[in-house]
Amino acid sequence: MATPPAFVRIGIISDTHGLLRPEALRQLAGVHHIIHAGDIGRPEVISDLATVAPVTAIRGNIDTGDWAAGYPATARVTLGGRTIFVLHNLKELELDPATAGIDVVVSGHSHRPKIETVDGVLYLNPGSAGPRRFTLPIALATLELGRGAARPRIHEMAGNSSKG
Repeated sequence: MATPPAFVRIGIISDTHGLLRPEALRQLAGVHHIIHAGDIGRPEVISDLATVAPVTAIRGNIDTGDWAAGYPATARVTLGGRTIFVLHNLKELELDPATAGIDVVVSGHSHRPKIETVDGVLYLNPGSAGPRRFTLPIALATLELGRGAARPRIHEMAGNSSKG
């Protein structure tokens, strides 16, 4: 079995609703992998993200039609030696991540960026990178995984400040 790399930087984006901002692509430059947590909006969003890094994408509640049929409702991926479970709506999580061996749960849907650790599991919602909804920020996230450390960070865009 191959040894995981010492450091992996993952870009996490959600709720693009068909809009992939140039600022989002700039923010994701240099990541090793991208996770899209649903509500993609149109297939070109994923093909554009794939020019930056390999993409794991799931469909969200707005992703209907023939183009979206090939995207799963959930995904489980191992990056940087950590197991990441991806779903669109956290309220639809049907397993206990801690007992299922999951290190990180990535979700979207709420358009509200959030980082939280519960029972040793990191929960990360990057917020919405698509059209602004109400007064919620336009944001995405990065997750840096190194041996023994996970560093999530929310990046607000479109004139908002960055925080992490």
